Amino acid sequence: MAGKTKSKPGRLPTEADGTGKARALIKSLGLQLHPEGGHFREVHRSVETVQTGKGRRSALTTIYFLLRRGEKSVFHRVLSDEVWHFYEGAPLKLLRVGADFKSQETVVLGPTAKGSVQVKVIPRRDWQAAETTGDYTLVGCSVGPGFDFADFRMMREDARAAARLRKTFPSLIDFI
Repeated sequence: MAGKTKSKPGRLPTEADGTGKARALIKSLGLQLHPEGGHFREVHRSVETVQTGKGRRSALTTIYFLLRRGEKSVFHRVLSDEVWHFYEGAPLKLLRVGADFKSQETVVLGPTAKGSVQVKVIPRRDWQAAETTGDYTLVGCSVGPGFDFADFRMMREDARAAARLRKTFPSLIDFI
C-alpha cells in the first residue's frame, strides 16, 4: 500500500506513519472511545476528595486523550477547570467559547515552537472542542476538582447552547 511504513516487530511505527502510530498508541495505552470523540484512558484519580456544589469529587483526575485525523472532540463542558497538556503528534487546535458566549479563543497546543503552547487551561463551565492538525495528537487532560460524568455536558444535548453557538460563532458549528 502506498504511503504505509512497515515497522520492525516489537517497535512502534515511526512518525512517518502517523495513522499506524495512532493505532499503536491506542493499543499500547489501552485507550477507549470517548463520548465527545477521540480515545481516552484515565491514568490517575486522586484518593483525596473535595466537596463541590454537586457533592464529593476526587481532588484531581488525569487522562490520556488521542484524536486521529478526521476525529473531533465536540463542544462539551465540565464543572471544573481542565488543563490540557501536549504530549506528541501534530499540533492540536483547541477551541474555547465562554460560558456566556461573549468570548471565543482558538489555541494551538503543540511542541515548543512559535505560535503554540504546551499547556492550556479551560476555565470551569466554558465550552471546549478540539481537533488534530495532522494524523494524530496525543494530549493529557487534568481536571480539578476531578472529573465526574455527572458534571459533563455535550453541547449537542443542550439545544439553547447549540442555538447560541450557531448565532454567535457560526464558523464553529461543525464542532456541535
